[in-house]
Amino acid sequence: MRLLRPRKTWATPVIEEERRSVPCDLCGGARFLPSLVCEGFSYVKCAKCGLAQMNPQPVAESVKVRYGDDYLAYELENEDNFLNLQKLGLADAGFYRLEREVMARKSEPRVLDVGCATGALLAFLRERGWQGIGAEISPSARHARETRGLDVRSATVEDCAFPDGHFDLALASHLIEHLNSPRAFAREMRRVLCPGGRLMLTTPNIGGFQARVFGGQWRGAIFDHLYLFSARTLKALLREEGFAIEGTYTWGGFAAGTAPRALKLVADRAAKLFGTGDVMLIKARKKPL
Repeated sequence: MRLLRPRKTWATPVIEEERRSVPCDLCGGARFLPSLVCEGFSYVKCAKCGLAQMNPQPVAESVKVRYGDDYLAYELENEDNFLNLQKLGLADAGFYRLEREVMARKSEPRVLDVGCATGALLAFLRERGWQGIGAEISPSARHARETRGLDVRSATVEDCAFPDGHFDLALASHLIEHLNSPRAFAREMRRVLCPGGRLMLTTPNIGGFQARVFGGQWRGAIFDHLYLFSARTLKALLREEGFAIEGTYTWGGFAAGTAPRALKLVADRAAKLFGTGDVMLIKARKKPL
């Protein structure tokens, strides 16, 4: 049986950008091996820890330019689908049980959504009693403020300078793979979370079945993604930055349209059971110093 090539979607076309070589953000290694060859770009993997990354990587100023008005149009077009997927992921990770535990202690717990896009998830959480704040560098932040009345800062989370220990929960869906320094992000998340606060990170899973089958044609290997994590490399990063891992959840056996429906259903169930899904959510708890 022949599998069809998955369709890639992204907001930014392959363009020439200022780039620089950087040490591995996970282990500091400086030796890299070929990993995925895509159309017009490629990834390497750290020879020491195996983290897949674009290296040389675009400088931070070039990365920010990617997320302009075209990106807002992309987010609006996919808003409903993205929200439904986020809800399903949170349910898999036991969010509603966690919500009951937190609300038993606080009447208005605080949640931070980093890379919150149009604010659809924050609006959903507000309806459930959460006091939410978002951080978003694209024009989606303005849309979230003006159309939903949300507190969304047009800045990186580091530039927001939130107080120490301010949030009970931090969410970041399909964000960490876009960042120049995932480690700096994880460190900031630990700082702004209260003792025992939870972090839920969703990102493509390069250790999953689809990535292994499709290689450079894998739909997670897109030009916007500077890093591609496996569960092993992402959990290693979080542990080093003071988090205890509470759960790993994956989903997506075959992309829609790449395999017959019956086979897709079997593969999707297997992805959840064996942790081989195309996308993963890592749930972590802030540990005391």
